[in-house]
Amino acid sequence: MPQYLETCIEPYLGSFAKSFAAENYTEGTVRTYQSILRKVGHAMDVAGVSPTALTLDIAERLGREIPRRMNGTIWPHRLARRFAQHLLDIGVTKPVPLTELERAHAALLADFESYLARQRGLSPRSIQHAIGFARRFLDYRFGATTIDLGSVRPADVISFLEHVRLSARRDKTVATHLRNFLRYLFGCGATATNLALCVPKVAKVWDARLPRHLSPDGVEAVLVCVRDNPQHGARDYAMLVLMARLGLRAAEVIAIQLDDIDWRSGELTVRGKGKLHYRVPITAEVGDALSRYLRDERPPATCRTMFVIHRAPHRPFKDGQIVNAILKDALQATGQKPATPYVGSHLLRHSLATQLVNTGASLDEVRDVLRHRARSSTMIYARLDINGLRSVVQPWPVAGDAQ
Repeated sequence: MPQYLETCIEPYLGSFAKSFAAENYTEGTVRTYQSILRKVGHAMDVAGVSPTALTLDIAERLGREIPRRMNGTIWPHRLARRFAQHLLDIGVTKPVPLTELERAHAALLADFESYLARQRGLSPRSIQHAIGFARRFLDYRFGATTIDLGSVRPADVISFLEHVRLSARRDKTVATHLRNFLRYLFGCGATATNLALCVPKVAKVWDARLPRHLSPDGVEAVLVCVRDNPQHGARDYAMLVLMARLGLRAAEVIAIQLDDIDWRSGELTVRGKGKLHYRVPITAEVGDALSRYLRDERPPATCRTMFVIHRAPHRPFKDGQIVNAILKDALQATGQKPATPYVGSHLLRHSLATQLVNTGASLDEVRDVLRHRARSSTMIYARLDINGLRSVVQPWPVAGDAQ
C-alpha cells in the first residue's frame, strides 16, 4: 500500500493532532488518524481540492473513497469531516453560505425547537427526535422546492405516515412527533387549519402479553456473567445492578453524575422522565458496585458523568443502547432466551417488579419503587398475581346445565 508522506494538508495535521491529544487520545490512535488523513490529503491533491476549499460535504465524499480497514472501528469519511470542521474552526476555510431556501428551513426548525423546549417542556433527546421527523416531513413534502406550508393538506400527512413505514413499536412515536409539529404550525399561523387532527391514532394494545422478565436465578446469572467480564466488567456490572436492584431505566443510568451520589446518607439522585428528580436509597450491593467501578476502572475523564466510554476521549454515552448491548451479550453468554426476540433494557426493570409482586408486594409499593406517575403503568403487573386472579375469576359456563 503506498504511503502518502507529503500532501496539501500536512501543515494542518499538527494542530489537528493536538486537538485529539487534549481529549486524552493515545499517541498510537493519533498516528493512525494522521495516516488515514494523509490518504484523504492525497485524494484532495488528485481531485484538485485545496485545504481552503475543503467543505464538510467534499471531505465526506473524498473520505468515502478511502477503503476502511478490515474489522476497523475508524470510518475515514467521519474523520475527514472532523478534519474539515477543524480547518473551519481555525479559520483556514469559511462557512459555505446558506441559500435562501436553507435559511428558511433552518429558521423554521429552530423556532420549532424553541417551541418544544419552552411550551411543551420536552427533554433534549425528545426534541431531537421531533426535529428529525419534522425535517423528514418537510423534505418529503417539498424536497428542494420552496417551502409553502399553507399548501399542506391532510393527504400529505397521511402519505408521509405511509411512506415512513417504521416498525409497529415506533409507529406511535412518528404520529406523536408529527402531531406536535402540525400543532406548532397551526399555532404560529403557518397553516390555516389544525392538521394535527387528521393524524390517525395508532392502535396499540399494551396488555396483550405479560411483561418481559427473567426469573430471579436468571437475573443473578446475568449479573455474575457481566461482573466477571475482564473487559470493563466493573462498569457494566454497576450499570446493570442499578437496574436490577433499584429499577432504574437505561436513560436514567447513563445520566447519573458524580455529584448525584450522597455517600454519607446513602442516597442517589435519579434524573427521571419529565425532568423530575428522585432520591432513592443505595443498597450495600449497589454502593459496592459503584465504588469498585470508580476506584478500579473509571478512566480519567474530564466530564462529571458517572459512566463514560472506556476509549478516549472518554465521553458520556449518547443514549441507552449500550445497556441493551450489554444485556443482549449477557443473555447469549448465559444461554437464556427471552420470550420475544426484542431484548430491551426494561427487561431487568420488569424482572424487579415481577419479583416484588411474586413476593407479596402491593401494586402501590411496586409503583413507588418504579417511580410511575400513572397508576395505569403499574397495572400491567396485576396480571402476574395468579393466585389473586384465581380468587375473582368467574366460573366457566357449562353447556346443557340442568338449571
